[in-house]
Amino acid sequence: MKRIFILIAAAVAAVACNSGNIKLDGRLIGYDTTMVYVESLGATLGSRVIDSVRTDERGKFSLKFNAEGDQLALYNLNCNGQRIPLLLAKGDAVTINSVGSIARNYEVSGSEESGLLKQITFLMQDGAARLDSLSTCFAGLTDEQSRQQLLKDYTQEYYRVKRGQIEFIVANSSSMAALYALYQRLPNDDVLFNGTSDVVYYRMVADSIEARYPASPYLNLVRRDIATMDLIGTAITSELNYPDLNINDMYGNKVRLSSLHGKVILVDFWSAMAGNSNQLNADLKEIYEKYAERGFEIYQIGIESSKAVWVSAVQEQKLPWISVSDLQGTASSAIALYNVQNVPTNFLIDREGNIVAKDLYGNDLEKHVTALL
Repeated sequence: MKRIFILIAAAVAAVACNSGNIKLDGRLIGYDTTMVYVESLGATLGSRVIDSVRTDERGKFSLKFNAEGDQLALYNLNCNGQRIPLLLAKGDAVTINSVGSIARNYEVSGSEESGLLKQITFLMQDGAARLDSLSTCFAGLTDEQSRQQLLKDYTQEYYRVKRGQIEFIVANSSSMAALYALYQRLPNDDVLFNGTSDVVYYRMVADSIEARYPASPYLNLVRRDIATMDLIGTAITSELNYPDLNINDMYGNKVRLSSLHGKVILVDFWSAMAGNSNQLNADLKEIYEKYAERGFEIYQIGIESSKAVWVSAVQEQKLPWISVSDLQGTASSAIALYNVQNVPTNFLIDREGNIVAKDLYGNDLEKHVTALL
């Protein structure tokens, strides 16, 4: 009787380990007896592991797991930190095969949406590699003329990569892969679609996905970002494409952001209490001193509640640009108007008044500034 019970228990366990309504299998050549993880990308695109298995001595694997909800959802197959993005739903049976570098050399069958993800991922990888190569060359140059030419080349390549992503989004707006394209990042964590002019692509994707997948949890993410862009839009005047600000400097004089219109402006949110503020300001000073005479200005907003702390930091660091603060801390109206989630955060505005980039620092900031001057 005891033996029968053990056999039954083993059979139940075997069934439990192989149950699920999504099946993934395949072969990862070069990754024998290696752990493979399935990650679910939730409504905010944060990942969590939901299943795992070890490949056999030939790199083969097989997984069965339950779908996260009833709608098509995003997953990663993660092996040794190399991720293959997938779009899966209940009943899918998908095969993945790769040789060598998993993320750059794989084939996927059994999921049309996952095939589209592969297409947009490879497109971004190719563009990112070219941009990374230009960045490496830039770091090794000392001749100013050569640096300026390389910056122009970088900017042209940046927008070429973005055009490729836009073409994909327009052609596949009803696919969840288009949503994934909106949120892809370059190796330096730069986001291609973050300016107010990009809201048209967010709306296109949101409307198409809502018609096809009305209960998709990712709709909230896209709608939230559209609302953020709309919030900025409510502050746009007939002359400006950015929210105007009118905040006191340390002497009590109001300084209006729009008074700088026609310059390349960095709107920078910072706090003297942040541990990295001194270094970030030191890096900014180098860029400011090089390009201020050519029309670059910084409008720096101190997210502070103590005037003494703020003024002391500005004076001790000898900050040469426009420094303002309403001394309301995180309750500052400027934070709400620009939908700032973290400090430091910055926004780069071109001479025409368009917000063209966000959260640029160091070489990335310098590249964009010089391209706009």
